[in-house]
Amino acid sequence: MPRLQKRSVSLTGHATSLALEPEFWAVLDAAAAAEGVSVAQLIVRIDEARADRPLASACRVFALSRAGRD
Repeated sequence: MPRLQKRSVSLTGHATSLALEPEFWAVLDAAAAAEGVSVAQLIVRIDEARADRPLASACRVFALSRAGRD
C-alpha cells in the first residue's frame, strides 16, 4: 500500500496540510502544469468547488476525473 505524502498549502491565507497518495499528487502536479498554475492554486480551486466533501477526498475525485480525460 502506498504511503501518504503530506504537503503544506495555503488556502485563502490559511496554512493547511494535505495527505494524499503519491499517484494522486502526480496527477495534481501534471494538471497544474497543464493549466499553467501552481499546485496550490489548483487546490484552492478544488477547495472552492468541494461543497461538504473533505478536501483530500475532493482532490482524489478531481484527480480521478482528470486521469480519465488524459
